[in-house]
Amino acid sequence: MVCKRRIHYTETDKAVVWDRWQKGHSLEKIAQLFDRGHGSVARILRQTGGIRPPKRVRFKTCKLTRNPALAHIVASKLQLEWSPRQIAGWLKRTYPDDETYQVSHETIYRTLFIQARGALKKDLLQHLRRTRRMRRSRHHTQQTPDHGRINDAVSIRERPAEAADRAVPGHWEGDLLFGSKNSQIATLVERHSRYVLLARVKSKDTETVINALIKQAHKLPRELYKSLTWNRGQEMADHKRFTLDTKIKVYFCDPQSPWQRGSNENTNGLLRQYFPKGMDLSNVHQNRLNPQH
Repeated sequence: MVCKRRIHYTETDKAVVWDRWQKGHSLEKIAQLFDRGHGSVARILRQTGGIRPPKRVRFKTCKLTRNPALAHIVASKLQLEWSPRQIAGWLKRTYPDDETYQVSHETIYRTLFIQARGALKKDLLQHLRRTRRMRRSRHHTQQTPDHGRINDAVSIRERPAEAADRAVPGHWEGDLLFGSKNSQIATLVERHSRYVLLARVKSKDTETVINALIKQAHKLPRELYKSLTWNRGQEMADHKRFTLDTKIKVYFCDPQSPWQRGSNENTNGLLRQYFPKGMDLSNVHQNRLNPQH
């Protein structure tokens, strides 16, 4: 029996791993640099939940460690299955004049994943709506290079500045949330207000999807629906018919860049609490998806 040599990564090697991971490279591609399996790279990343650890120098103590009362509030909200972003927003509204009781969602994530900080117990991770064992780079994608060839697609780079900086309402991001048995729900998020619309879609073929999106668009005043940003999935192949019917311009993310519609990506992750992977979404009635006033 031949014993395999223990795989060892130097600090320099680990720095390369983190650099490539943050640029969105796959585990397999990173591992090829060291002639090793992707599992060894994954082990490095999972040690801190996919969050790059600080360099080994003295650094400021985590805010949640310095303020146990704040850590207790955060922990109680996590147990109620609030997302770190919701908690950060609630704290800012509840304690507008007291920064000692305000903390960013990224600090909460870092404290959960980097256990050396010790302010939040690791078992609170199970309450996160997005239960990945490690956070991905915003550049990460599993799509293939030739994914999403859409004819006459207008690039997101041509989207008006008012949409990019969220200054004016009416600019939306959209995608499909997939379930089992070829079921899906169209999800739409308004960039300025983060208002969400959901539409039942019986099939992912472009005719069915476009019909569903047209129906949703006609429910809103024209001034509240000026543009739509989508990824390059083939469900939007008939995007010109959508624009012709609604007068709403459609912009497409760059290939392999779903993070360019980050509001929608984040919303889809949160929606998984209610529509978990593997659920048959064809049984979800539109009445359940409509906004509750």
